[in-house]
Amino acid sequence: MNDVRELLGRAAEAAGRPVLSTEEVYARAARVRRRRRVAVSAAAVCAVAAGAFVVPGISAGGEAPRASSVAAPGKLAGNTERARALIKLLPEGVGSVEERPRAGRVEDGAEAEHIVEVPGGPLGGLYTVRRDGGVGFLEIGVMAPAGGLLSKDVCARAGVLRITDCVREELPDGRVLTIWNDPMTVIRSSVAQWGPEMGAQLTLKDGEQLTVRNSTGYEGDAALGPLLKTPPLTRAQLRTLMLSPELLPLK
Repeated sequence: MNDVRELLGRAAEAAGRPVLSTEEVYARAARVRRRRRVAVSAAAVCAVAAGAFVVPGISAGGEAPRASSVAAPGKLAGNTERARALIKLLPEGVGSVEERPRAGRVEDGAEAEHIVEVPGGPLGGLYTVRRDGGVGFLEIGVMAPAGGLLSKDVCARAGVLRITDCVREELPDGRVLTIWNDPMTVIRSSVAQWGPEMGAQLTLKDGEQLTVRNSTGYEGDAALGPLLKTPPLTRAQLRTLMLSPELLPLK
């Protein structure tokens, strides 16, 4: 486990990319031995920094996961309680919103492999947004305070990160909100190619970070549908969502 974390950390430092992944990193090891334990639980920032993307419902190796591998799939997919709560925070006309299965930690136990969720605030999770025949995504997460990569000013490194229209806003209460556009031309996946998206990061006074990916979707054999013409939310709508107290972790 320490070796995996160290490798992810090195990859993050090398790539230096602060945006969000659609899901936490899946363990790539083949399921050959039931008793072999592979625990991979990476922050979304590190997953993207390492260039590792996993599309919903598809493992990093390109295989469709077994139904028994997803913890409580019936509660994750479809119109869940979290999805209904999120819809209340979104403006009309956004589209049809559903929560999708999200990877957490993959563990090979003595009996069976299973996937558990990674906490990401009250509404943390991965949501599809269907509109005008296309399928985009909203991914919400909360990360614990951290130094190094996560503490750096995203906009100051826009050129290196190849992001555009980056705006860093210092709020009166001491929080910092950063929103940027990402053409997603740097990150490549053997499974899918992501379309343009908008990223947002709200750094709280205690160092915790609320993060949201506002994505047009992805193309590839595993695509759930065509890309949206634009991200699910406009910049103004994304800002409003980021400042919603309903997204913040309970204290």
